[in-house]
Amino acid sequence: MQFLDQAKIFLASGTGGDGSVSFRREKFVEYGGPDGGDGGKGGDIIFECVDGLNTLIDFRYTQHFKAKRGAHGMGRNRTGPGGGDLLVKVPVGTQILADDEERTLIVDLTHVGQRAILLKGGDGGKGNDHYKTSTNRAPRQFQAGFPGGEMWVWLRLKLLADVGLVGQPNAGKSSLINAISNTKAKVGNYAFTTLKPQLGVVAHKNRELVMADIPGLIAGAAEGVGIGDRFLGHIERCRVLLHLVDASQPGPVDQWRVVREELGAYGGGLDEKSEILALSKCDLVTPQALAAKKRALEQTSGQTVFCISAATQQGVDAVLDRLMEIAGRAEAMKPSGDRQWAPI
Repeated sequence: MQFLDQAKIFLASGTGGDGSVSFRREKFVEYGGPDGGDGGKGGDIIFECVDGLNTLIDFRYTQHFKAKRGAHGMGRNRTGPGGGDLLVKVPVGTQILADDEERTLIVDLTHVGQRAILLKGGDGGKGNDHYKTSTNRAPRQFQAGFPGGEMWVWLRLKLLADVGLVGQPNAGKSSLINAISNTKAKVGNYAFTTLKPQLGVVAHKNRELVMADIPGLIAGAAEGVGIGDRFLGHIERCRVLLHLVDASQPGPVDQWRVVREELGAYGGGLDEKSEILALSKCDLVTPQALAAKKRALEQTSGQTVFCISAATQQGVDAVLDRLMEIAGRAEAMKPSGDRQWAPI
């Protein structure tokens, strides 16, 4: 399935139906009088957060959403049927933003079943029965239906995950998430193997959490170098970042600094989140070289550095223990089907 995390769409709620001009014409009723009914209300535009979706790709092919208008009023004081509401289904984590320079946030849909009415339909107009008076016994006035609303909005998807997996390209992120979760991310010995975010459920010691892997960051990503930083929004909601540094490459301190600088340049509080730092691919270096790189990285970062290998599972349990502790939201595993996250 193709991944799309931004889309611009047009919304239009339904116009209300017009009121009716009608008079009673019944046998043996000498003075019938007006009996025009009111118009029906126009349909609303409603967004609903649903399970089972993890991309906005559907909005690439359908970009205009218009609710039905209300029916006109009828004789015998019959109100016209209302226009049906239009329900737009979006993935969990979708934000709806106004189409202005600031991209003002309108609503943030963060849990399954959450609904938001973006545009209300127009009210129906009044029929001529509302205009009769003691001096105007046969009014022919009616009220037209009120127009619905129209607007362009942006949809932006920010994946919901407990842990965000960050690092430079080819740092072993995809290999790690494949080894510890149900994800089948593409792995290759070249930069930018991961071109879109990946979600995986990590189960450890009868608990589970959701991990998000995003494409690698290089120097200048905030200015659009490489894939850029457009996918960093998917880890804004994460409680903790797992930062991988490739132990098989020289300059682990420089690798760490590059990613930290890009997180800071992006903003959104990413550089202030809790971080777990780990040297990956430790099976590819000698113990002496690994110890030296770990010591240098710990002195610079001021935090404990884990040594892991996705291929041999070295040190993975220790990192998962720490992730479960910090993430906080790690919950007892539920029967299959209660919580399902499909890979993108």
